[in-house]
Amino acid sequence: MSKITVMDHPLIQHKIGIIRRKETGSKDFRQLIGEIAMLMCYEATRDLKLSDVEIETPMCAMTAKELAGKKLAVVPILRAGLGMVDGMLTMIPAAKVGHIGLYRNEETLEPVEYYCKLPQDCAEREVFVVDPMLATGGSSSAAIAMLKEKGVRHIRFMCIIAAPEGVKRMQKEHPDVDLYIGALDDHLNEHGYIVPGLGDAGDRIFGTK
Repeated sequence: MSKITVMDHPLIQHKIGIIRRKETGSKDFRQLIGEIAMLMCYEATRDLKLSDVEIETPMCAMTAKELAGKKLAVVPILRAGLGMVDGMLTMIPAAKVGHIGLYRNEETLEPVEYYCKLPQDCAEREVFVVDPMLATGGSSSAAIAMLKEKGVRHIRFMCIIAAPEGVKRMQKEHPDVDLYIGALDDHLNEHGYIVPGLGDAGDRIFGTK
């Protein structure tokens, strides 16, 4: 079963409290989404493997540490996931970036794919799929299924706000994918929105409402 990590860091919780407020404008919302992603990335990469490397400081030779094994990739689910990319790259600047485009059919609430572009060597990388909201889990689950079809086997999912329904679906459909969650909310309403949530993350990031 996948590991679920709900962030308890005070800075993450504080910033999530600000983006939830309806009076927070797009500029501040966008900046805070990036900051939260950066802080969450720090927590979500805690178990990356290290290896020894011989280096020279200005004083002497020594054995230092560097990231070992797989390279990293960040794959945002368009469009709201874009808001988390810069924060992730601040922490892991060597990561490659892919994109998966899905939109939600408002009648069925099921995801429809319209775009997928991944790094050529994505199957060899540790991939972080990012989306601010995990609501029904439909889009996230579909995005991860697309990655698996393309040979990606090492996947982690990161979101800022999650509903229990989405977490349950992800665990059922992708028990091999660890989940990193900023805040686990109460429930989904009849329209498939997270409550208390923060509204539509894409609209608030890009100012399209």
